[in-house]
Amino acid sequence: MTDHEKQANDFLQKTGATLKADLLGNFPYFDSDKESRDVYQITITRGGRKPWTFRFGQSIRNSDGVTKPTAYDVLSCVQKYDIGTFDDFCSDFGYDTDSRKAEKTYFAVQREVSECQRMFGDAMEDLENIN
Repeated sequence: MTDHEKQANDFLQKTGATLKADLLGNFPYFDSDKESRDVYQITITRGGRKPWTFRFGQSIRNSDGVTKPTAYDVLSCVQKYDIGTFDDFCSDFGYDTDSRKAEKTYFAVQREVSECQRMFGDAMEDLENIN
């Protein structure tokens, strides 16, 4: 176990959270994917809070149908920070403000930030330190 993986596992233990990864299949995950990758359904539970469920595309290198994403893989990738306005988002991440795809991505990232805050709002500083 790497130091990063230990840090993520310690975070889950400290917050009383669990992370479960269920393989959905091997297929292109991102719109721009040229190769297939293992795609997992991630479920994070914590106390009496509503579970947070989302899809996660494993790295292509680890897409062998066996290597599940670690807590570190997932927690280091979730968007933890407020992304600001749509214009801010496009400027920061290189999207065109006239793009429907950019708008769809913006709203998806907003939902992710909201879910992350809902699940770990009281532990965001510790979560932000997982890198």
